[in-house]
Amino acid sequence: MKEVRVLSATGMLGSGFKEDTIRRAMELRPHFIGADSGSTDPGPHYLGSGDSMFSSAAYKRDLRLMLLAGRSAKIPVIVGSACTSGSDIHLERLVGIAREIAREEKLSFRLGAIHSEQNKDYLKRKLRDGMIRPLENAPHLDESVIDRSTHIVGMAGAEPFVEALEQGCDVVIAGRSSDTSIFAAVPVMHGINPASAWHAAKIMECGAACMVQRKYPDCNFAIVRDDHFIIDAPNPDFYCDPDSVASHNLYENASPYELIEPSGILDTRQARYEAISDRAVRVSGSTFRKSDQYTIKLEGAELAGYQSIIIGTVRDPLILRQLDPWLTQLLVTAKQRIEGIYGAEIEKKYRLDLRVIGKNATMGSMEPEHQIGHEVGLLFQVTAQTQELATSIMKSVSHIAVHFPIPEWSGLITSIAYPYSPAEIQRGATYRFNMNHVVVPKTPLEMFPIEYSDVRF
Repeated sequence: MKEVRVLSATGMLGSGFKEDTIRRAMELRPHFIGADSGSTDPGPHYLGSGDSMFSSAAYKRDLRLMLLAGRSAKIPVIVGSACTSGSDIHLERLVGIAREIAREEKLSFRLGAIHSEQNKDYLKRKLRDGMIRPLENAPHLDESVIDRSTHIVGMAGAEPFVEALEQGCDVVIAGRSSDTSIFAAVPVMHGINPASAWHAAKIMECGAACMVQRKYPDCNFAIVRDDHFIIDAPNPDFYCDPDSVASHNLYENASPYELIEPSGILDTRQARYEAISDRAVRVSGSTFRKSDQYTIKLEGAELAGYQSIIIGTVRDPLILRQLDPWLTQLLVTAKQRIEGIYGAEIEKKYRLDLRVIGKNATMGSMEPEHQIGHEVGLLFQVTAQTQELATSIMKSVSHIAVHFPIPEWSGLITSIAYPYSPAEIQRGATYRFNMNHVVVPKTPLEMFPIEYSDVRF
């Protein structure tokens, strides 16, 4: 029976996995080792700034174990969405770490580096030609948005990975990519039914996350065949069941039944999840519909300003009984003071936000529980055009807030406790996502140039 055996090292490169687990998984003779290395979950900062979510030491630890295992077994090692956001800066960083490991461990391999950062002139031409389309709730996109973006990446499909592997690459490191493309590429390349390939990839892209209880990040293993695939964790402390595997379709996905990829749509409505042991699950019955047009999702980030924050706590029961009107008037008074210092035109140059920790701070207006406890935390946030302006404004806010009265008080009484001195904390540059669009390229490889090199030590 034709099959591809898949080893997912971890749900996100840098988050870790057990050495014992990858050794045990290698005894199952996988055809390749894969790992996702990115996400938009931690927000736009990493794409906007070029920072990475994990340290270089964390990436190096995980990638070292993957490269040693892959080279020992002579199977490919595939990593996507390098160093969180997959821009050229991130790709260069992870490729550099791979070369450093190769030098230290005396490894040799053919390396394929897939670039996902997009040329702004190319995107402007696509926009003029009507080949960039908004997805649901997309922000406005025009050429000025493209120009002011610090980085724009496209989410690669499986085709660039297949191309690099067909060119003989032993190690493939990609910029931003679809999480599932990392794990679907080899099965698709070997002619496995795309329904099985893409559905297995969806389950594998988060490592051991489909276990009944993932106590810590670790490896996962799958056997992918034309009419089904089997998930069986190589860690003896973990196990999966039909519910835990089926529920992973909901993770980071708008629909529990459909997964949209550049080349088509995975449909799991008819999927069957069957326990074949007390720890393994067989999945069958999914379908895959090829799309009429091949599309690539764009992710862009731009500088939103610079931020300063203050954190405080309120425990006075008299304030808590009238918290909402007290905070409303506090913000009005703070804004009046800021305008008095900087003039009326300052209104367009900053933004003051407040989050009440302990009252709707997580879910906002959707919070069904309205009871307030014995204390609340307050997070004031100023976003302005410069760091100096943000901090200067926050100094005024912090002083007004700490002494803002209620009618029951007489004289000057402190209302908020600040845990830090100074109260103002500079967060630095802050970014926002500015795209939720897809591009229609002429070919699946058009947006993803591949750089090949021979690493020899």
